[in-house]
Amino acid sequence: MKKFVLSLLFAAFCISAFAQPDTVSITLDNVAYPYPVKFLPVNTDGQDLRMAYMDVPPTVNANGKTVMLFHGKNFGGYYWTNVIKTLTGKGYRVVVPDQLGFGKSSKAFIHYSFYKMARLNKKLLDTLGVKKAYILGHSMGGMLATRFTLMYPGTVEKLLLENPIGLEDYLSFVPYKSAEELYKGELKTTAESVKKYYQASYFDEWKPEYDYLVKIGGNVSKSADFPRYAMVSALTYEMIFEQPVCHEFGNVKVPTVLFIGLEDNTIVGKAYLSPQEQAKHGNYKKLAPETARKIPGARLISYPGVKHVPHWQIPDRFLKDLLNNL
Repeated sequence: MKKFVLSLLFAAFCISAFAQPDTVSITLDNVAYPYPVKFLPVNTDGQDLRMAYMDVPPTVNANGKTVMLFHGKNFGGYYWTNVIKTLTGKGYRVVVPDQLGFGKSSKAFIHYSFYKMARLNKKLLDTLGVKKAYILGHSMGGMLATRFTLMYPGTVEKLLLENPIGLEDYLSFVPYKSAEELYKGELKTTAESVKKYYQASYFDEWKPEYDYLVKIGGNVSKSADFPRYAMVSALTYEMIFEQPVCHEFGNVKVPTVLFIGLEDNTIVGKAYLSPQEQAKHGNYKKLAPETARKIPGARLISYPGVKHVPHWQIPDRFLKDLLNNL
């Protein structure tokens, strides 16, 4: 019964998102987040910026533990609603940042770096008085979570990776593209192209609630400030290409769990590959066990028939597995 109620609440939130405006601000100012958003002032590359985050207290007796959620490249903290609700309902405090360049955080022209992002997230935890946390990273957030863990192993209770990208070194087989070249491609983004990409890459069967993700991720392209957003997106793609973490998995020294939808075939830069090259890479059925073997003592939880976003495609099963591994 509890699962049914949770699913109804999640669906209700997603449906309410259809009230979101057709034109979305590049800092999502006119997008409703599920919990109050605060801002951490930061200075980097000589600029005063702000990093958005949600700090959600437990809704039952606090267990004294904190979970930090790192979003993927095409998302922000808004898509963690069901995960936050479940964790806070079990006594966890949940901290959900929008990384610089994403969500409600500043869209600055800076040198984007997983090292820099890791330091800013450590600063956020320090500011909030959190000494240790479980770190859950999805997609690009998995790369960041890995870098964070390598830099601050004493802060990480456990590393949790949900369909992370970067399980292979993309520049070893994807032709190099500069930020300027990537920017030209990002400018072509439309709500229609975003939905087409999500349908092909993220979910095997489209459900109405997925339109919530498209409405935010796609309608930002209608903003007058979209060229800035597109350039920041290009700069963060450049970060992904140039700062792999896969060569350092063997250096991870904290307990690690991988939650992997086995039908995932994500390749950053896939459009620049021939069909023959595409077939050689992005195979999570192969990459997932290989990665689990590289990380000392890692546990792999596999989801046959599931693609890139398990916490949306199979929320009940994912959340049960997540709780069982905290």
